[in-house]
Amino acid sequence: MAKEYRILINGKWKTTDRELRVMNPYDGSVAGVTWLGGEKDLNEAAEAAFKAFEVLRGYPSYRRAEVIQKVVRGIEERKEELARTITLEAGKPINDSRGEVKRAQNTFQIALEEAKRQEGTVLPLDIMPGAEGRSGIIRRFPVGPVLGITPFNFPLNLVAHKIAPAMACGNPIILKPASKTPLTAIILGEIITEAGWPDGGVNMVPSSGKDAERLISDDRIKKITFTGSAVVGWRLKAAAGTKKITLELGGNAGVIVHDDADIEYAVGRCTAGAFSYAGQICISVQRIYVQKDIFYKFRDAYIASCKSLKPGDPLDESTTVGPMIEEDAAVRTESWVKEALNGGAKLLLGGGREGNFFEPTVLTDTTPDMKVCGEEVFAPVVTLESYGAFDEAVREVNRGLYGLQAGVFTKDIGRIFYAYEKLDVGGVMANDVPTFRVDNMPYGGVKMSGFGREGVRYAIEEMTELKILAI
Repeated sequence: MAKEYRILINGKWKTTDRELRVMNPYDGSVAGVTWLGGEKDLNEAAEAAFKAFEVLRGYPSYRRAEVIQKVVRGIEERKEELARTITLEAGKPINDSRGEVKRAQNTFQIALEEAKRQEGTVLPLDIMPGAEGRSGIIRRFPVGPVLGITPFNFPLNLVAHKIAPAMACGNPIILKPASKTPLTAIILGEIITEAGWPDGGVNMVPSSGKDAERLISDDRIKKITFTGSAVVGWRLKAAAGTKKITLELGGNAGVIVHDDADIEYAVGRCTAGAFSYAGQICISVQRIYVQKDIFYKFRDAYIASCKSLKPGDPLDESTTVGPMIEEDAAVRTESWVKEALNGGAKLLLGGGREGNFFEPTVLTDTTPDMKVCGEEVFAPVVTLESYGAFDEAVREVNRGLYGLQAGVFTKDIGRIFYAYEKLDVGGVMANDVPTFRVDNMPYGGVKMSGFGREGVRYAIEEMTELKILAI
């Protein structure tokens, strides 16, 4: 019998009249059973968060840090359970799931440190006649209840990136996890509750997107933080009006490999960057541009490296590529690849589908208007093209609607800074793939890729307001 996971509202574990059976993407078995909250449940969560804010806004920083420290320990104690749950509900290879658990633990560790160092400033105000003897004290204050909405692909660490900074600065939060992967978030809710966080401070409420979006206009909600598709994200921003909002959306990340790069190293990183978690990562490598003098050498080494990937059961320690989250996603990917091939692209590797599994696929001779180039493929598909001059490659990466992160492989510091200045992205990774992320760095994009920044310290800034006291 599948394990049941009750939802968390105001410190109480509840069921509703809408059961949600969470399916294992690998074999179609039931990973667990939880419940969907409706309008009434979300209203109850909003009221609980509203009341909890009166408690949390008075919490001293040491108390917030103490509770977060217990969360870090709780994740450590349940790390294998968390990793296995991620794999069962998301289809992520178990070694990658263990890595995600470590990252989530680190995200909370960063949050407990940031909880104790939210510094203010003193600003001299005597800069003109009539302001003699005046000074300003500037501090950040929590804004109030937060609505967090998270996707399926990192069901623990992306949840942590909403909850940890909210806890660090004293904001209550209502978290709507993805309906395909809510179980790991609910376990995290158990850990936070056991750590002693006040009732209503964290509410875990799986729900339909339509029901959750009703809270956007609720006056009790002061901040929205969303990770997901660009279409939904920008719609939420339009509906949010004057409320604070952070959007972490999609991308079609590009990589430049210049002729002075360490080819073997670049090949290995681009293989991992393109095919980890079957490419279902916002900053997955989607487009690789290689300087023409080394293109064929890189191409041959890259194809050989990709052939070494092992698809299979994500609970198997040796599996490196698991299933996509659902068959519809694999079918869409198949159609995009066929569209590219019909338009003149050439298949260097893969292209096949079996159920939820899509083979690691490499295409060349693509054009920017093809969906596999211009849109977010979010699948184990990468394009490989050549370029002449470095500035040409930069222009190619800049094509399109997205600008999340990019990678540049070169030993020339001048080219690295040229890319840093000219690439229209939120982050440039020198001698690494755009898939690189450490959880204290500012993370987010430009153009259609997002609005605002995550990374614990930067998320805290988004969840607080500056206030000055003039003396």
